[in-house]
Parts: sequence; C-alpha cells; structure tokens
Amino acid sequence: MTDKDRLVPDEGLAPASTAVPAAGTLEEFTKPPQSQWREVWHQFKSHKGALYGGLLFLVIILWVYLGPLLWDLDPTKIDIRARNQGPSLAHPFGTDQLGRDTFSRMMAGGKTSVSVGITAMLLALGLGSLVGVLAGFFKRLDGLLMRLTDLFLALPLLPLLLVMMLLFRDPLNAAFGPEQGIFILIVVSIGVTSWMPTARIVRGDVLAIKEREFVLAARSIGTTNTKMILRHILPNVLSPIMVSATLGIATAIITESSLSFLGLGFPPDFPTWGRLLFDATDYLQQYPERVFWPGLAISLTVLSVNYLGDGLRDALDPRIRGR
Repeated sequence: MTDKDRLVPDEGLAPASTAVPAAGTLEEFTKPPQSQWREVWHQFKSHKGALYGGLLFLVIILWVYLGPLLWDLDPTKIDIRARNQGPSLAHPFGTDQLGRDTFSRMMAGGKTSVSVGITAMLLALGLGSLVGVLAGFFKRLDGLLMRLTDLFLALPLLPLLLVMMLLFRDPLNAAFGPEQGIFILIVVSIGVTSWMPTARIVRGDVLAIKEREFVLAARSIGTTNTKMILRHILPNVLSPIMVSATLGIATAIITESSLSFLGLGFPPDFPTWGRLLFDATDYLQQYPERVFWPGLAISLTVLSVNYLGDGLRDALDPRIRGR
C-alpha cells in the first residue's frame, strides 16, 4: 500500500458523528433540581378538593374576622320591633326572636367557634408532638407515655368534657369573667382530651427516623439529644403534624358546637354556631332557616378543613407525591 492510499479514507467507514445533542436532552442535564416545597405545592394543586377546601376555609376566616369591620351591626343589640323578620337588605339572614341581626350573630359566632378550634388545636398539637417525640426518641419513656396515651384514649370524651365544664366553670368565671373563663375552659378541655392521635402518629415517625443514616451520623459526632430533636427529628415529622393540625381544627369546632348545643358552652347572650343552633331548635317549624344557617356554616367549615387535611397529607407524603 502506497502513502497515497493511506491518506485516502476508507469509503466503507462512516465519518465520525459531530452532531450536537438535542436541546431538550441538554436541558434535562443542566436543569436545577426542583425544590421540595415546590413539589409539595404542585402535588397540592393537583388535588382539586384540597385546593377548593383551602380557598373555602380562607373565605370563612376572612368572613368571620374581617366581616364585622364591614357589617357593623351589634350582634347583641335587641330590637323587639324587628323580631322574627325574614331576609332583607337590612338583615340578609333575618332576625331572631329578640330582633337581633342573624347575619352579624353568624359572624360573631363563627369568630368564636373558629378561634376555639384553632387555639384548642394548637394546644393538642403541642401536647401530642411533645409526647410523641419523647416516646419515640427515648426508649425508657416509651412504655410509660404510650400507656398514658392508651389511658386517655379509653376515656369517654363527651362525659369527661361535661364533668370538666361542671367542675371548673364557676372558678374560671370568677377569675376571668364569664366569656373569657368559658373560652379558657373549653380550649383547655378540648386540647387535653384530643392530643392522643397526634402523639401516636408522631411517635411512629420518630421511631423510623431516628434509625436513619443522617441521625446516626449526627450522633456519632457527639450531637446532643436536644439538638438532635430540634434539627433532625422535628423537621422530618412536620408532615404528620401539619395534617393533624388541620384535622384537629375540625374536631375542635364540632366539639365546641356540641357543648354549646347542650347548653354547657358560652353564656346565652354570647353567640357561637352551636349556641345559635340550640336557640333555633325552639323555632324549627316556624323559622327553619334559623337552623339552616349555623348548620351550614359548621358543615362547610369542617368539610373544607377535612379536604385541606387530605390534600396536605397527599402532598407531604413522599410515597404519594411521586405518583
């Protein structure tokens, strides 16, 4: 073979490919990873029930807290001449047997009921998270705290609440006044009797997380238990805590409404949705709409919170989020 033949490329061999990779493929390699909270929000938006439930709950919150600023009728003002009126421009939901505006009483009652639900939920969430983290992280406390949790779960909730209301109503009323005292009593009563599900859920997650590699690595470098819980355990159990928080609001609102309906809640002249429902039962045949409005408000609030909790559970669970 001559030198000239060596310089001529073989016609049977294809030239080396110099094509640039497709733009889409290159973007896939250079695209920054999506943040976890953006993935959570994307999954939450895909749950239509949770999205609509969150919007409805936000509307209810704005209505009960900001509505009285725009609708300035006093919910406790008595006007006998305007009693038992139907819906009108002056009174969109009508008036009750004493001439009080039902629309303003619905907003005032919703503010009380939602405030009780949120405050009682925070108390139950704090107690449940504390017991769950301690029981899951410290093995020597696990048996004692879980047996205490089982004991509270075995107690009948409604009779226990009734006994607490009867025992502590008068002392708290004398110390803080009838409205503030009943508010504290109802919040504490609901909070200390509804922390158990949160404790059991948090304990199960802590038991699984404390055996993970990053926790073992943190323990190997001498991280204290307090820093271990605050920096590594609690941030990884936020998912069940947030879900329990949303569902706890619904439970607390139903419990407060039940107590008020039984006449053991706030004073008769202090409106709550349960108290409005109780007052309307005497006029059920003549004015059935009086039962409809507070019942609808309770149902919509509880339904929206439950849908919101379902959406948060699906969005925050990594096993479901990838589906």
